[in-house]
Amino acid sequence: MNNIISTKSTYSTKTIFFLMVVVFSFVFISHSTPKILSKSKSVTLVVLGTIQDGGSPHIGCSKICCKALFEHPDNTQKVVSLGLIDHRQQKKFLFEASPDMPSQLKLMKTFMYSKTEFPDGIFLTHAHIGHYTGLMYFGREAMNSAGIPVYVMPRMKKFLSENGPWSQLVSLKNISLQDISDNQKTLLGDSLVVIPLMVPHREEYSEVVGYKIIGPRKTALFIPDIDKWNLWKSDILNEIRSVDYAFLDATFYDASEISNRLISEIPHPCIIESMSLFETLSPKDRSKIYFIHFNHTNPVLDIHSAAYKRVIDAGFHIAKFKDTFEL
Repeated sequence: MNNIISTKSTYSTKTIFFLMVVVFSFVFISHSTPKILSKSKSVTLVVLGTIQDGGSPHIGCSKICCKALFEHPDNTQKVVSLGLIDHRQQKKFLFEASPDMPSQLKLMKTFMYSKTEFPDGIFLTHAHIGHYTGLMYFGREAMNSAGIPVYVMPRMKKFLSENGPWSQLVSLKNISLQDISDNQKTLLGDSLVVIPLMVPHREEYSEVVGYKIIGPRKTALFIPDIDKWNLWKSDILNEIRSVDYAFLDATFYDASEISNRLISEIPHPCIIESMSLFETLSPKDRSKIYFIHFNHTNPVLDIHSAAYKRVIDAGFHIAKFKDTFEL
Protein backbone atom coordinates (compact mmCIF):
# COMPACT_ATOMS: atom_id res chain seq x y z
CA MET A 1 0.00 0.00 0.00
CA ASN A 2 2.84 2.38 0.87
CA ASN A 3 4.47 1.69 -2.50
CA ILE A 4 1.22 2.45 -4.35
CA ILE A 5 0.76 5.75 -2.52
CA SER A 6 4.36 6.70 -3.23
CA THR A 7 3.97 5.92 -6.94
CA LYS A 8 0.79 7.97 -7.23
CA SER A 9 2.41 10.84 -5.42
CA THR A 10 5.45 10.76 -7.72
CA TYR A 11 3.23 10.57 -10.80
CA SER A 12 1.21 13.54 -9.57
CA THR A 13 4.35 15.60 -8.99
CA LYS A 14 5.71 14.76 -12.45
CA THR A 15 2.39 15.65 -14.04
CA ILE A 16 2.28 19.01 -12.31
CA PHE A 17 5.90 19.71 -13.32
CA PHE A 18 5.14 18.79 -16.94
CA LEU A 19 2.13 21.11 -17.02
CA MET A 20 4.20 23.92 -15.56
CA VAL A 21 6.83 23.46 -18.29
CA VAL A 22 4.15 23.51 -21.01
CA VAL A 23 2.58 26.68 -19.62
CA PHE A 24 5.95 28.41 -19.21
CA SER A 25 6.97 27.44 -22.75
CA PHE A 26 3.72 28.82 -24.16
CA VAL A 27 4.11 32.10 -22.31
CA PHE A 28 7.77 32.42 -23.30
CA ILE A 29 7.11 31.71 -26.99
CA SER A 30 4.14 34.06 -27.12
CA HIS A 31 6.28 36.91 -25.74
CA SER A 32 9.45 36.21 -27.73
CA THR A 33 8.07 35.76 -31.26
CA PRO A 34 6.17 38.14 -33.54
CA LYS A 35 2.40 38.08 -33.50
CA ILE A 36 1.37 36.11 -36.60
CA LEU A 37 -1.63 37.58 -38.33
CA SER A 38 -4.36 35.29 -39.60
CA LYS A 39 -4.61 34.70 -43.35
CA SER A 40 -8.31 35.39 -43.05
CA LYS A 41 -7.68 39.05 -42.29
CA SER A 42 -8.13 41.42 -45.20
CA VAL A 43 -5.55 44.23 -45.19
CA THR A 44 -3.24 45.04 -42.29
CA LEU A 45 -0.91 47.94 -41.57
CA VAL A 46 2.12 47.11 -39.39
CA VAL A 47 4.43 49.61 -37.69
CA LEU A 48 7.94 48.45 -38.62
CA GLY A 49 9.83 51.44 -37.22
CA THR A 50 9.21 54.67 -35.33
CA ILE A 51 12.60 56.41 -35.06
CA GLN A 52 13.90 59.44 -36.97
CA ASP A 53 16.43 58.98 -39.80
CA GLY A 54 19.60 58.88 -37.68
CA GLY A 55 18.36 55.98 -35.59
CA SER A 56 18.92 55.24 -31.92
CA PRO A 57 21.52 55.08 -30.48
CA HIS A 58 22.43 58.10 -32.58
CA ILE A 59 25.87 58.82 -34.00
CA GLY A 60 27.80 61.40 -32.00
CA CYS A 61 25.32 61.42 -29.11
CA SER A 62 26.86 61.15 -25.64
CA LYS A 63 23.61 61.76 -23.74
CA ILE A 64 22.10 59.11 -21.51
CA CYS A 65 19.40 58.34 -24.12
CA CYS A 66 22.02 56.84 -26.44
CA LYS A 67 24.63 55.71 -23.94
CA ALA A 68 22.14 53.36 -22.33
CA LEU A 69 21.01 51.94 -25.69
CA PHE A 70 24.59 51.39 -26.83
CA GLU A 71 25.28 49.35 -23.71
CA HIS A 72 21.89 47.61 -23.77
CA PRO A 73 20.54 47.57 -27.38
CA ASP A 74 16.79 47.78 -27.92
CA ASN A 75 15.70 45.82 -30.99
CA THR A 76 12.44 47.75 -31.16
CA GLN A 77 14.24 51.00 -32.01
CA LYS A 78 13.96 50.83 -35.81
CA VAL A 79 13.94 53.74 -38.27
CA VAL A 80 10.46 54.78 -39.39
CA SER A 81 8.57 52.47 -41.75
CA LEU A 82 5.11 50.98 -42.25
CA GLY A 83 4.28 47.62 -43.77
CA LEU A 84 1.07 47.10 -45.76
CA ILE A 85 -0.09 43.49 -46.01
CA ASP A 86 -2.87 42.39 -48.35
CA HIS A 87 -3.78 38.92 -47.06
CA ARG A 88 -6.31 38.43 -49.85
CA GLN A 89 -3.69 38.69 -52.60
CA GLN A 90 -0.77 37.54 -50.46
CA LYS A 91 1.12 40.72 -51.26
CA LYS A 92 3.14 43.06 -49.05
CA PHE A 93 4.20 46.66 -49.56
CA LEU A 94 6.65 48.85 -47.71
CA PHE A 95 6.40 52.55 -46.93
CA GLU A 96 9.98 53.86 -46.74
CA ALA A 97 13.19 51.99 -47.44
CA SER A 98 14.94 52.66 -44.15
CA PRO A 99 18.50 51.64 -43.17
CA ASP A 100 16.80 48.98 -41.00
CA MET A 101 14.98 47.49 -43.99
CA PRO A 102 16.56 43.98 -43.85
CA SER A 103 15.17 43.23 -40.39
CA GLN A 104 11.91 45.02 -41.20
CA LEU A 105 11.34 42.83 -44.27
CA LYS A 106 12.07 39.71 -42.22
CA LEU A 107 9.53 40.84 -39.65
CA MET A 108 6.87 41.61 -42.26
CA LYS A 109 7.42 38.16 -43.76
CA THR A 110 6.46 36.54 -40.44
CA PHE A 111 3.28 38.60 -40.25
CA MET A 112 1.87 37.02 -43.40
CA TYR A 113 3.35 33.50 -43.64
CA SER A 114 5.32 34.59 -46.70
CA LYS A 115 8.11 32.41 -48.11
CA THR A 116 9.99 35.39 -49.53
CA GLU A 117 11.31 38.67 -48.15
CA PHE A 118 10.91 40.46 -51.48
CA PRO A 119 8.30 43.22 -51.16
CA ASP A 120 5.72 43.64 -53.91
CA GLY A 121 6.37 47.37 -53.91
CA ILE A 122 7.92 50.22 -51.95
CA PHE A 123 6.54 53.74 -51.58
CA LEU A 124 9.14 56.43 -50.83
CA THR A 125 8.33 59.76 -49.21
CA HIS A 126 11.56 61.65 -49.99
CA ALA A 127 15.34 61.62 -50.32
CA HIS A 128 16.47 62.00 -46.71
CA ILE A 129 18.67 59.19 -45.42
CA GLY A 130 16.16 57.40 -43.21
CA HIS A 131 13.58 57.10 -45.97
CA TYR A 132 15.31 55.69 -49.05
CA THR A 133 18.87 54.46 -48.33
CA GLY A 134 17.64 50.94 -47.55
CA LEU A 135 17.39 50.54 -51.34
CA MET A 136 21.11 49.74 -51.23
CA TYR A 137 20.29 46.23 -50.01
CA PHE A 138 18.68 45.40 -53.35
CA GLY A 139 22.04 45.74 -55.14
CA ARG A 140 24.64 43.17 -56.17
CA GLU A 141 26.40 43.39 -52.82
CA ALA A 142 23.32 42.09 -51.02
CA MET A 143 19.98 40.79 -52.37
CA ASN A 144 20.62 41.41 -56.10
CA SER A 145 16.88 41.68 -56.58
CA ALA A 146 14.98 41.69 -59.85
CA GLY A 147 12.61 44.51 -60.71
CA ILE A 148 11.19 45.42 -57.32
CA PRO A 149 8.62 48.19 -57.95
CA VAL A 150 9.60 51.45 -56.24
CA TYR A 151 6.92 54.15 -56.38
CA VAL A 152 8.40 57.63 -56.77
CA MET A 153 7.49 61.22 -57.50
CA PRO A 154 9.13 62.92 -60.55
CA ARG A 155 12.12 64.54 -58.80
CA MET A 156 12.72 61.42 -56.71
CA LYS A 157 12.77 59.37 -59.92
CA LYS A 158 15.32 61.76 -61.47
CA PHE A 159 17.48 61.66 -58.32
CA LEU A 160 17.60 57.85 -58.21
CA SER A 161 18.11 57.52 -61.98
CA GLU A 162 20.96 60.02 -62.31
CA ASN A 163 22.99 59.57 -59.12
CA GLY A 164 25.10 56.59 -58.09
CA PRO A 165 24.93 54.16 -56.47
CA TRP A 166 21.15 54.32 -56.89
CA SER A 167 21.38 54.63 -60.67
CA GLN A 168 23.07 51.22 -60.78
CA LEU A 169 20.01 49.68 -59.14
CA VAL A 170 17.99 51.15 -62.00
CA SER A 171 20.37 50.21 -64.82
CA LEU A 172 20.77 46.64 -63.53
CA LYS A 173 17.02 46.43 -63.07
CA ASN A 174 17.27 45.56 -59.40
CA ILE A 175 14.44 48.03 -58.94
CA SER A 176 11.75 49.28 -61.30
CA LEU A 177 10.75 52.91 -60.79
CA GLN A 178 7.00 53.47 -60.90
CA ASP A 179 5.64 56.98 -61.52
CA ILE A 180 3.23 58.51 -59.03
CA SER A 181 1.77 62.02 -58.89
CA ASP A 182 0.50 64.35 -56.21
CA ASN A 183 -3.04 63.49 -55.13
CA GLN A 184 -3.38 60.80 -57.83
CA LYS A 185 -4.53 57.28 -56.97
CA THR A 186 -2.36 54.20 -57.33
CA LEU A 187 -4.38 50.98 -57.33
CA LEU A 188 -2.72 48.03 -55.60
CA GLY A 189 -5.62 45.65 -56.07
CA ASP A 190 -9.26 45.32 -55.25
CA SER A 191 -10.24 48.02 -52.73
CA LEU A 192 -6.64 49.00 -51.93
CA VAL A 193 -5.51 52.49 -52.98
CA VAL A 194 -2.49 54.69 -52.18
CA ILE A 195 -2.52 58.45 -52.74
CA PRO A 196 0.65 60.60 -52.40
CA LEU A 197 0.18 64.03 -50.82
CA MET A 198 2.91 66.64 -51.25
CA VAL A 199 3.92 68.36 -48.00
CA PRO A 200 6.35 71.21 -47.25
CA HIS A 201 9.70 69.94 -46.03
CA ARG A 202 13.36 70.34 -46.99
CA GLU A 203 13.54 69.39 -50.68
CA GLU A 204 17.27 69.29 -51.41
CA TYR A 205 17.00 66.30 -53.77
CA SER A 206 13.33 65.42 -54.14
CA GLU A 207 9.76 66.33 -53.39
CA VAL A 208 8.40 65.30 -49.99
CA VAL A 209 5.12 63.44 -49.73
CA GLY A 210 2.93 61.76 -47.19
CA TYR A 211 0.48 59.05 -48.12
CA LYS A 212 -3.19 58.29 -47.72
CA ILE A 213 -3.68 54.52 -47.63
CA ILE A 214 -7.23 53.41 -48.38
CA GLY A 215 -8.19 49.86 -47.51
CA PRO A 216 -11.45 47.94 -47.96
CA ARG A 217 -12.91 49.31 -44.72
CA LYS A 218 -10.58 51.91 -43.22
CA THR A 219 -8.11 54.63 -44.23
CA ALA A 220 -4.76 55.73 -42.82
CA LEU A 221 -2.73 58.93 -43.21
CA PHE A 222 1.07 58.71 -43.02
CA ILE A 223 3.09 61.94 -42.79
CA PRO A 224 6.45 61.22 -41.09
CA ASP A 225 8.05 64.53 -42.14
CA ILE A 226 6.66 68.03 -42.53
CA ASP A 227 7.98 71.49 -41.65
CA LYS A 228 4.86 72.89 -39.98
CA TRP A 229 1.18 72.00 -40.26
CA ASN A 230 0.17 75.58 -41.07
CA LEU A 231 2.46 75.61 -44.13
CA TRP A 232 0.63 72.73 -45.77
CA LYS A 233 -1.94 73.54 -48.44
CA SER A 234 -4.32 71.04 -46.82
CA ASP A 235 -6.01 71.48 -43.45
CA ILE A 236 -4.50 68.83 -41.18
CA LEU A 237 -7.56 68.88 -38.92
CA ASN A 238 -9.85 68.01 -41.82
CA GLU A 239 -7.40 65.36 -43.01
CA ILE A 240 -7.46 63.72 -39.59
CA ARG A 241 -11.25 63.80 -39.50
CA SER A 242 -11.40 62.07 -42.90
CA VAL A 243 -9.33 59.00 -41.89
CA ASP A 244 -9.38 56.25 -39.28
CA TYR A 245 -5.68 56.41 -38.35
CA ALA A 246 -3.17 59.26 -38.65
CA PHE A 247 0.57 58.54 -38.27
CA LEU A 248 2.06 62.01 -37.88
CA ASP A 249 5.48 63.65 -37.57
CA ALA A 250 6.56 63.84 -33.93
CA THR A 251 10.31 64.21 -34.34
CA PHE A 252 10.74 66.44 -31.29
CA TYR A 253 8.67 66.80 -28.15
CA ASP A 254 9.74 70.43 -27.84
CA ALA A 255 12.57 72.67 -29.05
CA SER A 256 14.55 72.32 -25.82
CA GLU A 257 15.76 68.87 -26.94
CA ILE A 258 18.12 70.41 -29.49
CA SER A 259 21.03 72.16 -27.83
CA ASN A 260 23.79 71.75 -30.43
CA ARG A 261 21.95 72.76 -33.64
CA LEU A 262 19.64 75.48 -34.86
CA ILE A 263 16.08 74.14 -34.77
CA SER A 264 15.35 76.33 -37.82
CA GLU A 265 17.66 74.09 -39.86
CA ILE A 266 15.60 71.01 -39.06
CA PRO A 267 12.00 72.25 -38.79
CA HIS A 268 9.29 69.87 -37.61
CA PRO A 269 6.06 70.38 -35.68
CA CYS A 270 6.97 69.61 -32.06
CA ILE A 271 4.53 67.35 -30.26
CA ILE A 272 3.46 70.11 -27.89
CA GLU A 273 2.65 72.33 -30.91
CA SER A 274 0.65 69.57 -32.55
CA MET A 275 -1.27 68.78 -29.37
CA SER A 276 -2.16 72.44 -29.01
CA LEU A 277 -3.43 72.52 -32.61
CA PHE A 278 -5.26 69.21 -32.31
CA GLU A 279 -6.99 69.96 -28.99
CA THR A 280 -10.00 71.33 -30.91
CA LEU A 281 -10.63 67.85 -32.33
CA SER A 282 -13.24 65.63 -30.75
CA PRO A 283 -12.00 62.85 -28.44
CA LYS A 284 -12.80 60.36 -31.20
CA ASP A 285 -10.66 62.21 -33.75
CA ARG A 286 -7.79 62.75 -31.28
CA SER A 287 -7.74 59.00 -30.69
CA LYS A 288 -6.95 58.47 -34.38
CA ILE A 289 -3.55 60.13 -34.00
CA TYR A 290 -0.42 58.01 -33.58
CA PHE A 291 2.70 60.14 -33.24
CA ILE A 292 5.71 58.65 -35.05
CA HIS A 293 9.25 59.48 -36.36
CA PHE A 294 10.86 60.23 -32.97
CA ASN A 295 14.30 61.76 -32.62
CA HIS A 296 16.56 59.83 -30.26
CA THR A 297 16.22 62.71 -27.76
CA ASN A 298 12.41 62.60 -27.67
CA PRO A 299 11.27 61.88 -24.09
CA VAL A 300 8.09 60.10 -25.23
CA LEU A 301 10.29 57.13 -26.13
CA ASP A 302 10.33 56.49 -22.38
CA ILE A 303 6.86 55.22 -21.45
CA HIS A 304 7.51 56.22 -17.84
CA SER A 305 8.23 59.87 -18.69
CA ALA A 306 5.99 62.82 -17.89
CA ALA A 307 5.98 63.70 -21.61
CA TYR A 308 4.63 60.28 -22.58
CA LYS A 309 1.93 60.52 -19.90
CA ARG A 310 0.94 63.98 -21.07
CA VAL A 311 0.44 62.77 -24.64
CA ILE A 312 -1.61 59.74 -23.59
CA ASP A 313 -3.70 61.70 -21.08
CA ALA A 314 -4.57 64.19 -23.84
CA GLY A 315 -6.15 61.38 -25.85
CA PHE A 316 -3.37 60.72 -28.39
CA HIS A 317 -1.22 57.66 -29.05
CA ILE A 318 2.50 56.97 -29.39
CA ALA A 319 3.13 54.56 -32.26
CA LYS A 320 4.95 51.43 -31.16
CA PHE A 321 7.02 48.85 -32.98
CA LYS A 322 4.81 45.93 -34.19
CA ASP A 323 1.52 47.81 -33.69
CA THR A 324 -1.05 46.49 -36.16
CA PHE A 325 -4.13 48.12 -37.68
CA GLU A 326 -6.83 46.61 -39.84
CA LEU A 327 -7.73 48.50 -43.02
